[in-house]
Amino acid sequence: MPEHDELPLADYDHIPSGTLPSRISGLDEAGVGQLLSYERAHGNRLPVLQILEVRLAALKGGAEPTGPSAPDTPEVSQTQQGSKVSPETSGPPINPPSQGVPTNPAQPR
Repeated sequence: MPEHDELPLADYDHIPSGTLPSRISGLDEAGVGQLLSYERAHGNRLPVLQILEVRLAALKGGAEPTGPSAPDTPEVSQTQQGSKVSPETSGPPINPPSQGVPTNPAQPR
């Protein structure tokens, strides 16, 4: 059984099942088999097992890997750090509602 660091997909445990089919499309039988045995031993999530079993059956039936697997998705990527918000990208200032704020010029007198 493969260890987590030996899996063909980076951070496999955090990939949403909705994106898994596109992420495994570039793997061969051995790669999908590794993920399948790892999943059975660790998470044993039925939807994920079904996705992996269908892909493995397709590969055994003659399907070909479609090239490299999909790149890291935002929910998996660990390279982005910090906020992209800056004074240049933030929105305009918002005035608070006039109720209860006597210094607000929008408040009727």
